[in-house]
Amino acid sequence: MERDLRLDGVGRRYGLRGPWVLRDVSVALAPGSLTRVEGPNGSGKSTLLRLLAGIDAPTEGRVTGRPRTAYVPERFPAALPFTALGYLTHLGAVHGLPRASAERVAHEWLDRFGASAHARTPMNRLSKGSSQKVAVAQALLAEPGLLVLDEAWTGLDTRARAELERAVAERTAAGGAVVFVDHDPRRLAGAADAVHTVCDGGLRSRPDEPAAAPDGPYTVIEVQGEAGPLPAEALRLAVRTEERDPTNRMDRMERMDRMDRREQMDSTDRADGADPADRVDRWTHRITVPASHSDVVLRALLTARPPWHVASVRLDGSRR
Repeated sequence: MERDLRLDGVGRRYGLRGPWVLRDVSVALAPGSLTRVEGPNGSGKSTLLRLLAGIDAPTEGRVTGRPRTAYVPERFPAALPFTALGYLTHLGAVHGLPRASAERVAHEWLDRFGASAHARTPMNRLSKGSSQKVAVAQALLAEPGLLVLDEAWTGLDTRARAELERAVAERTAAGGAVVFVDHDPRRLAGAADAVHTVCDGGLRSRPDEPAAAPDGPYTVIEVQGEAGPLPAEALRLAVRTEERDPTNRMDRMERMDRMDRREQMDSTDRADGADPADRVDRWTHRITVPASHSDVVLRALLTARPPWHVASVRLDGSRR
């Protein structure tokens, strides 16, 4: 997703004389953003998501900048003439993947959501929960630039719900935009870049409220790097961050280590005129994140430019 998806003065009604469900709606979704849509039942949340996903066309106004989009509807049509694996493989091929690659990716997503045992089960024989896992997997396998989730967590078990949250974090970390509706106000609370409330046919916007720190387990990640901000994805998912200036943590052992490093510098390093201490003096950050999101944070740290050096990773099962 290279530019914002924009809705400008968009309205939607059903039928030539039907009432307006939405009117004069303008909103932008930036690459890498996470957006929550909320509002009472019947307010038009699903209509807004269908407009964003391109499922419905606006009655008035215009939509620009839509990237490759994937959509998980509130009700997934499970009675399809495929097995779970066959359906996902077929969609992967539709998205341009070679069949062998499509089948491999389909297996990977079924495994991530704990549905591998149902790979060969016909779609019309899947339980609601298993069918929902396939619905989510079909949206994620093509790595969309825009992911639209309408009550996608409904029907998933605890493991699959956590896996979907992890997948959302991966999408935004990769530069994709995600917009979602969920009945649980705690879902990704505090993580969204914006919250839009659908009310009286229009939108009211506000910042997301910080989430209360969940119970453990947590992962504590210690990284070192030059002074500067941590990646946005790490800050978004962290429940706590600590920062230490290297000049305040130089005990005797660290000084000795620096002396050893000076001795080990090769002639090329010495010739460039750089101070060896500059290579060792780094800011240290300790980041505490829910264990379920540690892999996303680590990926954001390691793919940053310049990358952060991961000094240690440990599990902390305590409550905070």
